[in-house]
Amino acid sequence: MPDFSPQQTACLIYNPVAGQGDAQADLDLIRSFLEPAFDLDIRLTSLEIGANQLAHEAVERGAEVVIASGGDGTLSGVAEALVGTGIPLGVISRGTANAFASALGLPLAIELACEAILDGVTRMVDTARCNGLPMVLLAGIGLEAEAVARTSREAKSWFGTLAYIWAGLQQLGEMQPFLVEIETPDLLLRAEATAITIANAAPPTSVLAQGSGECVYDDGLLDLTILIPNSALEALTAAFTLYYSALRSEASGRPDIGHLLTPWVRVSTQPAQAVAIDGEVIAQTPLTVECVPRDLKVIVPIAQLQQALL
Repeated sequence: MPDFSPQQTACLIYNPVAGQGDAQADLDLIRSFLEPAFDLDIRLTSLEIGANQLAHEAVERGAEVVIASGGDGTLSGVAEALVGTGIPLGVISRGTANAFASALGLPLAIELACEAILDGVTRMVDTARCNGLPMVLLAGIGLEAEAVARTSREAKSWFGTLAYIWAGLQQLGEMQPFLVEIETPDLLLRAEATAITIANAAPPTSVLAQGSGECVYDDGLLDLTILIPNSALEALTAAFTLYYSALRSEASGRPDIGHLLTPWVRVSTQPAQAVAIDGEVIAQTPLTVECVPRDLKVIVPIAQLQQALL
């Protein structure tokens, strides 16, 4: 078990409408693993009370561990509330894309996720601030934000990750380049782009974040990827290139894909563009993103920490 003793208080924040499985059966399974080890306080999200609010309330009640179970929105909402608190976050993914868990190398199966919480260790990971809002994964401008906006809850429920892929393919045919100005501590860049992604952490399936080939979540830096294709076909081939770059942990090398690492970045566009932060379209350019190094404590499998120390 991580750095806490048996029967500590743990708050399980559970989204009953996440994923495609049987929510009650999943909850019963999770309880069978966790209740013998924790004084478990279970709180369900609803339309009226979201995961972020429930997590803030758990912190105020003095929860010693907070466990989030749901999709990326639930997990990110809970994580954002725990930033800077030192309270360990346990993750049990039951969502569509499961980008949060995949980006941090956490188990996706419920049983394995519960075992990692019981037997794992804690690890400090970076977070970020995007226009003052907490960000755990990434901010997408242009193509990614439009794809997120196109994907309905019903489509995600029925088709899972394919819903995002289909929305992205639809958007390729309608993509409009925009003018962008990017400022970092080392450069000022003006260009035309169709997508910009600023990532703190991202799995290989978040293809538009893979310009460097590997998005490291505890290096104190943001990964910025700029997509500058001349056609929908070039954009499609660039997306495939980015995916394989992530699998090989190598930069793409394509002239229509730019990438850099930076502790902070300011982005402005003409015209203004929607911004998706951690999978939700909740902002608009201009924006400033800053990395906050090692500000979130996450429970990970012990094998992951051992590998990191090699």
